[in-house]
Amino acid sequence: MTNKELYTEWSKSQTSLPIFMQPWWLDAVCAGREWDVILIKGEKEDEVLAALAYMLCHKWWMRWIDMPQETQIGGLWLDENREFEAERLTTICQEASTQLASKKLHYYYQQFPVGSPCPEQFSALGFKTKERITYRLNDISDLDKTIDGFSKNKKRQLQKALSLHMETEMTAEEFFHFHLQCMQKQKKHLSYSREFLLVLEQKLRKHHQSQIISICNADHTPYAAALLVWDKCRMYYLIPCYDPEYKESGASALLVLEAIKQARELGVAFDFEGSMISGVAKHYKQFGPTPATYYSVEKYYKWWFRLAIFWSWLRNRKKR
Repeated sequence: MTNKELYTEWSKSQTSLPIFMQPWWLDAVCAGREWDVILIKGEKEDEVLAALAYMLCHKWWMRWIDMPQETQIGGLWLDENREFEAERLTTICQEASTQLASKKLHYYYQQFPVGSPCPEQFSALGFKTKERITYRLNDISDLDKTIDGFSKNKKRQLQKALSLHMETEMTAEEFFHFHLQCMQKQKKHLSYSREFLLVLEQKLRKHHQSQIISICNADHTPYAAALLVWDKCRMYYLIPCYDPEYKESGASALLVLEAIKQARELGVAFDFEGSMISGVAKHYKQFGPTPATYYSVEKYYKWWFRLAIFWSWLRNRKKR
């Protein structure tokens, strides 16, 4: 049995494993690229103590590990059915680090789950860690109480949106083109391709873990839309988009509220899915969420890889 096959079986026993670390998710977001798993095993051959699934990137002679598109969380996942003492945890992280080094990488980067004790261990092993923030509504069972936590500004926006309503008929193809139009009006570029979205949405639909919602007027003209995905613990506000022509309509606030309602029906928490951009974070904070800290873990195995990243960024910027 390969590492990926064993990981696929083992992941079924990890009820709180984030959707972003599920084997089928990785199949979708790494389509056309290679992904594999580092396994930390116990005394038995098929006994998995921890796993680090990763996307391996190649260009010329360079090899590196990075986060796939639209994927918030990765890194080392500890078996949730076990308790690890500090010494054992240190040994597991050391073994994971050793296996990473054996891949002859030039660079490594992943974002670990909220609450993971592993980034601290990796920091002691020479990796660089950086604090990141996402915002979560952990208890949305009482919708009125949740709305009471919204800022006055968001409540005013919801009043403006009384003539609007939510629809769920938008297809992935329609969502892509709507998002593309929204970005073009702002003279910005999409971070994903049409093909990427269609492959991802097909996988999500197969596993019944996604929903595209849109906020429309009486003529069914979309003002805002979002792709929502979820696992057994929380829903993620994965890809929201808003038409800047209707900025004052209150559609963006109503979109969040309707997404929260969807999460409430599923009985899961709501995660705004990363909020490191100051303007985006300011928008999300007005819905009364709790900040949740997670960490990126990074290592340059070759110092010159920094120059390669900068050169690639510069080329892409010139193309735009």
